[in-house]
Amino acid sequence: MHGPATAGWLVVALCAAAGTYCLLRLRGAPGAGRGTAGGEALMGFGMAAMAVPAAVVTPPRWVWLLYAAVFGVAALRTLGPARRSSHHLHHLVGMLAMVYMSVAMALLPGAAHDGHGAQGTGDAGGTPLATGVLLIYYAGFVLWTGARLLPLQTVTVTAPDGGAGPELAGTVLPDTGRTTGPVAGTVTEAVPVVAPDVGAPEGRPEMALACRLSMGIAMLAMLLTL
Repeated sequence: MHGPATAGWLVVALCAAAGTYCLLRLRGAPGAGRGTAGGEALMGFGMAAMAVPAAVVTPPRWVWLLYAAVFGVAALRTLGPARRSSHHLHHLVGMLAMVYMSVAMALLPGAAHDGHGAQGTGDAGGTPLATGVLLIYYAGFVLWTGARLLPLQTVTVTAPDGGAGPELAGTVLPDTGRTTGPVAGTVTEAVPVVAPDVGAPEGRPEMALACRLSMGIAMLAMLLTL
């Protein structure tokens, strides 16, 4: 992709790390979770490959078309689950965004692939409307996912013997119902318990959210340099 080399390498590292963690999630994930983790690993490594600065590697046009074909097939496989789950719908949007960026890069004039990037030739990949819609979507996704990682609720619970324990407060992670530490005392606030992420290792749903947040930030950076 085009843009400063330093920013490009940061995106490569971020996406490769997220993809690696998603591969590790495959080991302990249940049947449905394996598909989720596999799709996110594909996204992570695909984005890492696409984010390599153009000054270092200048892919020929057929490579971008191959990216578009791979993610197009992945998008088709996600169509069914996307009708039943908002999480899979996000996967579908991500796959389509990868197809869009790959086709946009493939359609750039040959001079835009000379290592200096589209900025040096005055050409821009994609269409402003599609790029703008994706930027708005991913900006909202990053803010929403980041908010879900914040410890917003504090609860206290009654000790088994009915008395107050020595430790009082524990912080509940949103969407997990898990506390950050042992708690005792009296219930002061009701906490909704949400089912754990099917694609995350048992007890670590916040790590899966952090990976999705990282890839959302990386997608924003890649769309801005398109």
